[in-house]
Amino acid sequence: MIPSVSDGRDTILIVDDQEQNLKVVGTVLTMTGYEVIPASSGVQALKRLEAHVPDLILLDVLMPEMDGLEVCRQIKGMPELAEIPIIFLSAADDKNLIVQALETGGVDYVTKPFNKAELLTRVRAHLALKHARDQLRHLAEDKDELLGIMAHDLKNHLAGMRMSAGLLQSREAELPEKCVKMVGNIIQSTDSMIAFVREFLANQSAERLQLRSEAVDLGLIIKGSAARHEAMAAAKNIALVLDLSSEPVVAQADAEAVTRVLDNLVSNALKFTPSGGTLTLATANGPGRWVQFSVIDDGPGFTASDEEKMFRRYARLSARPTGGEPSTGLGLSIVKRLLEGMKGIISLNKSVERGSCFVIKLPVVGS
Repeated sequence: MIPSVSDGRDTILIVDDQEQNLKVVGTVLTMTGYEVIPASSGVQALKRLEAHVPDLILLDVLMPEMDGLEVCRQIKGMPELAEIPIIFLSAADDKNLIVQALETGGVDYVTKPFNKAELLTRVRAHLALKHARDQLRHLAEDKDELLGIMAHDLKNHLAGMRMSAGLLQSREAELPEKCVKMVGNIIQSTDSMIAFVREFLANQSAERLQLRSEAVDLGLIIKGSAARHEAMAAAKNIALVLDLSSEPVVAQADAEAVTRVLDNLVSNALKFTPSGGTLTLATANGPGRWVQFSVIDDGPGFTASDEEKMFRRYARLSARPTGGEPSTGLGLSIVKRLLEGMKGIISLNKSVERGSCFVIKLPVVGS
């Protein structure tokens, strides 16, 4: 992790190829109480950023070798630096250049020669916004950590309850009929809660997952998922069919994330497919710079109302699991979030006569 300057003052990186400009801006900021890091070129600025993460960057646009726009692009391409606000400074009062600078990732644009009061006002405003965002992010991280701890603890307690209820059920011959029914209700309720907690933790994990970009063989991913769900399909008398392309179907994606996407879709399809039904997993190359896989079932399908909300968290859809399995309403929202992180697309093919057909498109390898 790149360290930040830690004496309590906000740190500002000033990038300008004119020594006089560096001195003038640096003096104004230093006298106002800011810590200043000067850089006389774009290359030097990127070197400075390897050592320290500033709170804000003042960046000249027109510089030799590497101009400010390119410096900004490179900074915005680094996850650990992308959130630093960048204010462009330039003697060029060109509207097209200003628009270009803002589209590149700058938060503001100040023309030179600058007005001291105006510059300081803009700096204070953007630093205040940055600190507010940082505080919100830390609060969200603290909340997620606390909820994660609570969910893990709750899952452990529920597992203990489930085990105790299971032991009682194993001795149901010794129990009054009324107690047998109550034990069954306890088991059903705890199974539902355990499934919900697991999905909640999976949702948190999906949000924190650092996605990689690698070659992912969709055929292998599908074979693995089919093997993991074979017992569940057999228990419900559902035929699990693989319709894989004869040619390799390779995506530019993250293998773990694609596995999660497919497992969620397969698990959902098995829940809602009736006994004697069929679940088909297919792969195909194309169209264009895409590869795709499909999950096709002959369950109840989706209503128009379902289609409007199916990717929302905790959405309750019209269909109910055919085997009484718990459903949390989180699976499809996790799928959507993971695919967006991989620049993928999920759609519902409405041309199937019955059931549902989800088509997932991912960028082809090398794209």
